[in-house]
Amino acid sequence: MGGDSDRYDSELRPDLMIGAIAALQDAGVEPDIWKIEGLDERADCEQMVFQCRKAGRDGVVCVVLGRGADDEKVDHWLRQAAPVEGYIGFAIGRSIWGNPLKGWIDGDLSREDAASRVADNYLRFVDVYAAAAVAAP
Repeated sequence: MGGDSDRYDSELRPDLMIGAIAALQDAGVEPDIWKIEGLDERADCEQMVFQCRKAGRDGVVCVVLGRGADDEKVDHWLRQAAPVEGYIGFAIGRSIWGNPLKGWIDGDLSREDAASRVADNYLRFVDVYAAAAVAAP
């Protein structure tokens, strides 16, 4: 991909992830929930669920992993996954608490302000996911 991470993310990573899940399944790894790094296209999310549920694994579900990306990117990934049957939510961390924690450690935020920002960030991502889930065609 010539060092182009966006191109890698859109053209190569989805198939590599599907292949990795297939290999893990073949090795007997059978989680009930797969944490899936954010995907740029809804079709890739659909293919991911197809692989995760392959061969009678109908109850298996996926959640979006945020990869510590910025809010705009995470919002995009949430909007791609939320409408897809088989995705049930997200497991993002640094995107929620990274900056508030840094602010608290650096002394720029009080403990209460940092905690409030973490809560606000979490609820904002919940709103993005929920809106995308109900707005799907």
